[in-house]
Amino acid sequence: MSGEGVDLAALDREWVMPTYKRAPVEFVRGEGARLWDSEGKEYLDFLAGVSTCSVGHCHPRVVEAVREQAGMLTHTSNLYLTRPGAELARRICESSIGGKAFLCNSGAEANECAIKLVRKHAHGRGVAEPEIVVLEGAFHGRTMGALSATPSMAANESFSPYLPGFIAVPRDDPDALRAAVGKRTAAVMIEPIQGESGVIPVPGEALVAAREACDSSGAILILDEIQTGMGRTGSLWAYEQTPVRPDVMTTAKALGGGLPAGACVAAPDYGDTLQPGDHGSTFAGGPLVASAALAAFDVIGDPALLRRVRELGARLREGLEKIDGVAGTRGRGLMIGVELDEGIDSGEVVAAALEAGLIVNAPRPDTIRLLPPLIVSEEDVDRSLSLLADVISRT
Repeated sequence: MSGEGVDLAALDREWVMPTYKRAPVEFVRGEGARLWDSEGKEYLDFLAGVSTCSVGHCHPRVVEAVREQAGMLTHTSNLYLTRPGAELARRICESSIGGKAFLCNSGAEANECAIKLVRKHAHGRGVAEPEIVVLEGAFHGRTMGALSATPSMAANESFSPYLPGFIAVPRDDPDALRAAVGKRTAAVMIEPIQGESGVIPVPGEALVAAREACDSSGAILILDEIQTGMGRTGSLWAYEQTPVRPDVMTTAKALGGGLPAGACVAAPDYGDTLQPGDHGSTFAGGPLVASAALAAFDVIGDPALLRRVRELGARLREGLEKIDGVAGTRGRGLMIGVELDEGIDSGEVVAAALEAGLIVNAPRPDTIRLLPPLIVSEEDVDRSLSLLADVISRT
């Protein structure tokens, strides 16, 4: 039955599980850093689908890749060979830590693969009950394994019992991290920058402590680059700006150029840990999404674009810190958390910004998060600053 003429909000309330608190806006079209709603109103998108549409909306290269592939082949199954998925795996591995990749559809799935991989590896070296050390403030996804690795959300009794074997330590306490790693440790799992906690970089000392502890114990260092990867911080992978190199890396969000794609990458020593039957995914690495991801790589892998991400990120932070009501900023590149002065509610700022035509979000009550498309212009950055200055002054 056609939905024409039916109120969309009412339709959503009646038929969609209420797992999201939706803003009362229906987006119908996107181009570059802009979206348009059903009333024709234009918005400057500084959230990019939560760091997903990093090449902008409907980038011509991605659109053309999808159009061409959709006319040839969209899906078979992973029981057969298709070229785009294999080419995507090579592109991801060669641009990062080498080894081999498991392609999937989302960040949570990528982290599930990583959890299974390190557990199997630990069992292979005689660990009967493997443990994974994670950081307080982490967010690794909403499937049961990834959720169990997310300390704040694993406290929700509604979904217990959670997967056992996760040890949480403070984000900024290298000594506590070292002490938590022992004979039973399968891995240490870290986001280089904790996005959902408010864009909080993990200190270099903690990363070094994790790397050294893994090296001495035989454990694996996992870096979750679901949000930080694919150029978001001004290098293709965020770990390139840190003092460590991971053994396993997960990526998703921007990987698909706006389509659902993810990957778990294992360095050469771990690339063959998972064997036939150990893991799988029906749609993973399908030719349509893989073609879109390869086109996104062509755009984001440009060194000139990555330099510009760093430059525009510096311009954006400098402007933000001049706004009355902003207490400070955090992050790297175009992944920025904006801490607000006491008494200013981030949710109210987000709602007012949306009304003014700027899309941002609030990961916590005192912080707004900016994740603009990486193709954003200087004029867009300056426009966002003007809108935020006006909105915050009125909140």
